Amino acid sequence: MLSFQQLSSITQGREVQVVQPQPVVHLLTDSRKLSQPAGTVFFAIRGKYNDGHKYLSQLYRQGVRTFVVEQGEPAALTHLYPEASILLVKDSLQALQQVAAWHRQQFQIPVIGVTGSNGKTIVKEWLAQLLSPDELVVKSPRSYNSQLGVPLSVWQLNANHTLAIFEAGISLPGEMEKLQQIIRPTLGLFTNIGSAHNEGFASLEQKVAEKLKLFAHVELLFYCADHTLVHQAVQRQSINTFTWGRRQEADVTINATTTAGHRTIVVYTYLGQKQRLALPFTDEASVENALHCLAVLLQRSLPLSEIQDRLDRLHPVAMRLEMKEAINGCYLIDDTYNNDLGGLAIALNLQASQPQRGAHTLILSDLLESGLAEEALYKQVAELVQPHRVQRLIGIGPVISKYRHLFGEAVFYTSTADFLKAFDSANFRNEVILVKGARVFGFEKIVQAFQQKVHGTVLEVNLDALVHNLNFYRSRLMPDTKLMVMVKAFAYGSGSFEVANLLQFHRVDYLAVAYADEGVMLREHGITLPIMVMNPAPDSFAKLQQYTLEPEIYALEQLQAFVASLEEGNKYKIHLKLDTGMHRLGFVSEDFEALFDLLQQYPQVQVVSAFSHLAGADEALHNDFSQQQIATFRSMATEVEARLGYSVTKHILNSAGIVRFPEHQLDMVRLGIGLYGVEATGSEQEALRPVSTLKTTVSQVKSINAGETVGYSRKGIADVAKTIATIAIGYADGYDRRFSNGVGQVLVQGQRRPLIGNVCMDMCMVDVTGLQVKAGDEVIVFGPQLTLVELANAIGTIPYELLTNVSTRVKRVFFAE
Repeated sequence: MLSFQQLSSITQGREVQVVQPQPVVHLLTDSRKLSQPAGTVFFAIRGKYNDGHKYLSQLYRQGVRTFVVEQGEPAALTHLYPEASILLVKDSLQALQQVAAWHRQQFQIPVIGVTGSNGKTIVKEWLAQLLSPDELVVKSPRSYNSQLGVPLSVWQLNANHTLAIFEAGISLPGEMEKLQQIIRPTLGLFTNIGSAHNEGFASLEQKVAEKLKLFAHVELLFYCADHTLVHQAVQRQSINTFTWGRRQEADVTINATTTAGHRTIVVYTYLGQKQRLALPFTDEASVENALHCLAVLLQRSLPLSEIQDRLDRLHPVAMRLEMKEAINGCYLIDDTYNNDLGGLAIALNLQASQPQRGAHTLILSDLLESGLAEEALYKQVAELVQPHRVQRLIGIGPVISKYRHLFGEAVFYTSTADFLKAFDSANFRNEVILVKGARVFGFEKIVQAFQQKVHGTVLEVNLDALVHNLNFYRSRLMPDTKLMVMVKAFAYGSGSFEVANLLQFHRVDYLAVAYADEGVMLREHGITLPIMVMNPAPDSFAKLQQYTLEPEIYALEQLQAFVASLEEGNKYKIHLKLDTGMHRLGFVSEDFEALFDLLQQYPQVQVVSAFSHLAGADEALHNDFSQQQIATFRSMATEVEARLGYSVTKHILNSAGIVRFPEHQLDMVRLGIGLYGVEATGSEQEALRPVSTLKTTVSQVKSINAGETVGYSRKGIADVAKTIATIAIGYADGYDRRFSNGVGQVLVQGQRRPLIGNVCMDMCMVDVTGLQVKAGDEVIVFGPQLTLVELANAIGTIPYELLTNVSTRVKRVFFAE
C-alpha cells in the first residue's frame, strides 16, 4: 500500500489533479478485471493491440478514482474526471514496473527467480508446493512472466510472506534487465534453453546471455549442467551455482532413471552418498522439471524421507488445456493456445495419461516461430509423436503436409477449411483426441465440430481456483482437524466426478453427497474416499452397502429400516445427525434411550461420527445462537460417546463456521459453498477465487422503435429506439425468471447490460443499445466481474441457489491455468 504522493514520487509523474487521494491497494491494467474500485489505481497502458486510455470513462463510472495515464490534455482530463486523482507519465507500463520495483524493495526475504525456455510455470508451481510446508510462499499467478505480468506478480508480496517465487519470460533483448529490477532475485533457477521465441534473438547464445541477466546478483543459481549453452555461459560469470546433471560433473549426479509403472525411479549421488527417490511421472519433461525441484530441496538439506513425501504429492500442472466430453464417446483435449515443441510434448503427455477410451488421435497444425529449419523441425515433431502411442495423426497446414513422408500412416490437409469439408463425425468414436494448433489456423472450428453439446451456454469450472479455495480453508484448520467436502447437488453445479476426483487427489478426508445415486456415480468413476450420504432413502440401503457408502442417520424409524436391511457378517458405518436448533433433521436428547438400545442390538453397526448443523453461522447477528448450538452439540456428543463406549468423529462447523468459530473445529469440519468461491460470512471473500463462469452467446441482434415491446406478456417496453440482443440462455438452463425486466444484468463486451422483457425458457433479451454487437458474441452471465453474490442479492436469494440451478444441459468445461 502506498499513497498517491508516493506514487507520484516513484514514477516521476506529473500530478494533473489530486482529489482526496485514496491509498493504492490494487494495481489494475485490464478494465475487465475490476473488482474493487476503492483503492484501485488503473494504469492506462498502450499495447500493440489495445489502448487502456479507451476505458478511462468506463472505469470512472464504475468508481475508480486513481489513474496513471500517458496521454491526454490536463484540462480535458480534469473536466472528464473531476473526482479523480490523475498522474501523467511518459510510459504507463514503465510506471507500473517502477511501482512494483519499489514495492519489492520493501521486503528482505528470499526470492527465487525462474527463467528458461520451457517449464518455468511448472517448476514455479511445484517449488511453491514443495516449499510451502516450511514457508509462506507468494508466487506468480498463472503464467504471469511478462513485462506486464511480473510487476502484477510482485505486487502480491506482503509482510506475511517468507519466500517468493517469480517467473520471468522474455522475447527480445533488453527486456530481462527490467524484470531483474522488479524481481531482484536472491536465488535463481534456469530451467533449460530451447526454440521458443527464437525469432527475437540473433542466436541461442544471445538468448542465454539475455536470460542470465535475471541472475546478476543472486546468491546461488540452480540449473542442469547438461544444458551445454547454459553451463558454458554460467561458467564465464562469477555466479555461485548448485547443479545437477546426468552427463556433466555436477553437485547432484543422476546415476540412473528407470520407469516403474507410473513412476520414475531416480538414483543419484549427492555429497558422496548414493540415494534413491521416486518421481510420480514418467514423461521426460516432467522428470526434468522435478529434478530441478529436487536440487532445491537437497540444497535446503531436507531429510530424504521428507523429500520423498513431498515429491509424492506433486501432480501435473495443466496450463491452457481444456478437457471436454465430445461426440460419440470421445474425450477432447483442447490445446489451441500455442504450438511450440515444448507445449506439444506437454499436451501429448496429458493425452497419454487419460483413461483409455480407445485410440489416441492427434490433430496438429504447422508449428510457427520455432527458429528451426522446416525439415529439422518436423523430424523433431515426428520423433516426439512416435513414442506417445498416437494411432492416428491428422496434419493441417501447407508446411507439415510437405513433410508427410516423416509421419508414416497419417492424413494431411492444407487448411482447416479442407479438413472441415471432409469431416465425418462417424469416423471418430471412443477416442482421446488432442487438438493442437497455432491460432491462425482457427482450430476452434474443429473443436466446435467435436463438441458433444452444441448449446451455446457453457459453465467453465476453474480447477485451480477450486484448489486455491480448498487450500485457503485448510490454512484455517488445526493440524489434526479433518476435512469433509460437500459434492452434493452435482458439486454445487460444478460437476461431481471432476470435482471429487480433484479433492481425492488433494487428500481430503471425506466427501458428502445428498443421495445414494450421487455416491454410486462417484464410486463407479473411481472415487475411493469415504462418502457420507446425507439423505438416504430406505430403497437405497442395498446400494449403500454394495458401494460402501455411509448413511447419515437422523431418525429412529430410519435406523430401524437400515438395520433391518443389513446382511449377516459385515460391518457398517453410520453418521448420527443431532438436532441442536436447526430443527430440520436429527436426534434430540429425548431420543437417546431408544436410539442406543437399538444400536446395542446391532454391534456390527459402527457410529463413525456425530454431527450437527449451524443455523446462522453466516451472520454475526446469530453468534449467540451459534454458540448455544455448539455448546449443546458438545454436551450431546459427550453423551453419545459415553453411551457407545468409544470415541467418534465430531463436527459442527460449515464453511461459515470455519471462518467465524475456529476454536470449535473439533475433529472435523465440513466445507461446502466456500470451496466454490463464495465466502458465506462475507468477511473473507477477497481470499477466495471465483470457480465458475457461466457464459452464453448472442443468437440475434435487432433494432426496435420507441413504444415497441419485447418478450412474453409484452413486459419489456422500449421508451426509446433500442438495439436488442437475444442470448441463448433461459430458465430451462437455470437462469432465474426473477432476472426479468431489468432486474438482471449480463456482461456484453465487458459492459453491464440489463435484461429487457421476461426471461424465456431457452433465451432472453438484453438491451445492448450503443454497442456494436453481432450474433455469436460472448456474454458473461456470472463470473469474476459479475459475481454470484451480487446477482443473488438482486433477486433476494443466495448464491447456492444460482449455482446449483445451472441445468445439466449446460455443458461443463473444466480447465486449469
